[in-house]
Amino acid sequence: MSETRVDDEHELAEDALPLVAAQPMEPAELAGALEAILFVVEAPVSVTTLAVAVAQPTETVRAALDLLRAGYDERGAGIELRDVAGGVRIYTRPEHAATVEQFLLEGQRSKLSQAALETLAVIAYRQPVTRSRVSAIRGVNVDGVVRTLLARGLIVEVGTDPETGGGLFRTTDLFLEKMGLDSLDELPSLAPLLPDVEGLDSFVPDDL
Repeated sequence: MSETRVDDEHELAEDALPLVAAQPMEPAELAGALEAILFVVEAPVSVTTLAVAVAQPTETVRAALDLLRAGYDERGAGIELRDVAGGVRIYTRPEHAATVEQFLLEGQRSKLSQAALETLAVIAYRQPVTRSRVSAIRGVNVDGVVRTLLARGLIVEVGTDPETGGGLFRTTDLFLEKMGLDSLDELPSLAPLLPDVEGLDSFVPDDL
């Protein structure tokens, strides 16, 4: 769900909170702001980090999170707010797991878009590579495409870049299987042409 990069793995100390807080926010407004942040993070984020992001006291943020959680529960939303790994994150509800799985499986039977193929090519030749680096090479935001490739099992996150803190991605064994390759050494010699990946379709099986 990410359109904005959030450094959700960096934990801030309590004393890192701003000395001068912003104007108090209405509970509904604060809950909405927190919900927006939680929709873009890719890992649980601490209450302290959220408080810094919205420049509000941690106790106020905790109360807003409780309000958000209660709202999901009361209306039987398909998502829920969970406390996990020292932070909070939005997840789909377990009772909808079968429906979500079916949706993802249906998506895996469809062919990849040109944008997905180009992004996959960049990752294959530059791996391990960050999402921001792929975006820079392609000249467009690739967040949605990366999520598609992750859901299809063609790429996987393998750590973080020591300089930027961004997630590093590489291709998977399923990618090699779909491409009919034994190893990455057998990839066609397209690296000098990146990001111009015209002709990549000729190397991609119809069921990829």
